[in-house]
Amino acid sequence: MLERGFLFEEFRTRITRLQAAMADAGETALLLTSQVDIFYTTGFLTRFWESPARPWFVIVPAQGDPIAVIPSIGADLMSKTWLTDIRTWDAPFPGDDGVSLLSQTLAGIVPETGTIGLPMGLETHLRMPLADYHQLTKNLAPRRFVDATNTVQRTREIKSESEVAKIRAACAVADRTFARIQDFAAEGRTHAEVFRDFQRTLLEEGADWVSYTAGGAGPGGYGDVISPATDQRLTAGDILMLDTGAVRDGYFCDFDRNYAITHADDAAKRAYEQLFHATDHVLDTLKPGHTASDVHAMFVDSLTKQGATPGGGRLGHGLGITLTEWPSFTPHDHTELRAGMVLTLEPGVEIAPGLFQVHEENIVLRDTGPELLSSRAPASLPILR
Repeated sequence: MLERGFLFEEFRTRITRLQAAMADAGETALLLTSQVDIFYTTGFLTRFWESPARPWFVIVPAQGDPIAVIPSIGADLMSKTWLTDIRTWDAPFPGDDGVSLLSQTLAGIVPETGTIGLPMGLETHLRMPLADYHQLTKNLAPRRFVDATNTVQRTREIKSESEVAKIRAACAVADRTFARIQDFAAEGRTHAEVFRDFQRTLLEEGADWVSYTAGGAGPGGYGDVISPATDQRLTAGDILMLDTGAVRDGYFCDFDRNYAITHADDAAKRAYEQLFHATDHVLDTLKPGHTASDVHAMFVDSLTKQGATPGGGRLGHGLGITLTEWPSFTPHDHTELRAGMVLTLEPGVEIAPGLFQVHEENIVLRDTGPELLSSRAPASLPILR
């Protein structure tokens, strides 16, 4: 594996796996429009996706290499990937922003009796104007568009060793940053100051960018885990939680750490220990073949036996080239967990009405069970004095 990027053979293997899934689903071609799916199949990595002005397309045929149909502004960068068939138009182009070129390309590889797979389910989105999509389906009729969510998700959820190494490297960035917590978190500092310095330190420690920073702080616990920072100051007895989705080489980490400011009350210490032991229980128990709902049940059972009230919502999820991926550890998600999946373990407990504590670790599931990608949190609640 290269320190940055991937060997081209990595992408050929991904396409071979996608094409096998397409064959099983009866899909003649696969149309990808999202940033993550295009990055996954080509290695095309750019922050230019922040601009919504242009659509981008990659087509995976039943056989052979993918075809990029993209705005001309991206031609040079796409030429540095492993793709050789790159078709462009000058965009934005009101009235025909790549639709004709995309229609011609698809018509050339999909017979009229064929089907075009397009991810349509949960955790997918169509990154092109809806009106253009309707025009595309009209142009290509009687070819049919079908839901290819399973084709893409079942393929992407199993990470190669090169992908696991990228996520491990992102986790190491956050580990080094959390080791410097005393540099930027202390009594009297505002939440905004702590969040800002947390992001700065992540960049210093090797993050390419920090797409997600969240957390909470309050006496004994916090009310949620997604709030932006405010000018509220940290005070003695507060529990501070910091959570990051730092990115390195296109891959995310996603785990948090909890700290007490100068001291912690017994309820906060007890909640931390309950979360730690519940995570240990899953680390010791989880194996391939369990389902996402099984993991939720493992957490709930362990926390309940300890006398804790499990927090609401999901208790973990997938991780990779997006901050959160499928599956979700809820009672309703029965996705089978397989070796090679990268997951977060994220139990939460309710300490009092409206007061929570959450703990999160990142793992890769092996045939023998979980392997930690983030360094294990301390067994007892750390105190920042």
